[in-house]
Amino acid sequence: MADGSVGMGRRLEAADIRLGVSLARAKDTRRVRALAAASEAGGWKWLLALSSGTLALGVLRRDPRLAEAGRHMLLAGILAAATKTTVKRVVHRTRPNVLMDEGLYEKGWFGPNVGPWQSFPSGHSALSVAVATAAGRAYPEIRGVATAAALGVVAVQVLRGAHFPVDVAAGALIGLSAEAVDHRIALGRDGVAGLAVRGIPG
Repeated sequence: MADGSVGMGRRLEAADIRLGVSLARAKDTRRVRALAAASEAGGWKWLLALSSGTLALGVLRRDPRLAEAGRHMLLAGILAAATKTTVKRVVHRTRPNVLMDEGLYEKGWFGPNVGPWQSFPSGHSALSVAVATAAGRAYPEIRGVATAAALGVVAVQVLRGAHFPVDVAAGALIGLSAEAVDHRIALGRDGVAGLAVRGIPG
């Protein structure tokens, strides 16, 4: 049974590698490079600025809904970032572009803490999905646009050869989980605050 599971895992990994390399064959073209540059909007600096700016604007306008959206976007993003960074430091996997350009592919535990060896999971996917989901929860009317933008960032990470498909799937799952955890914490906090206002012991 154990040998069968190992064999299945290896076959799935091989399929993931083949698909990733196939999808990244145009990574050096002008079009994909332009998409890669645009996808940097899913990086931490841009999303931090967007989330912090939303929070600040909500506070300045005295708009509780906007301020809460910014807070939720910021905290979900921070939680996603912390999670993906932790996993990257535990798991090492070389990126598709390293395999394609240098013929090197390795994976394992506690490898070099450098970018080319940190394919798993995708940080851009984790952060963009976390922030987009938080924004869509606060403003359902923009959920479709926010989700499409996040999925665009996710897809480009594979096309540019920065991540294998499993890497972006794991990153997206981290983003969804981070947003869900922060939302649940917010619900608990609001519930306790409501009990306190009514004078009911929590």
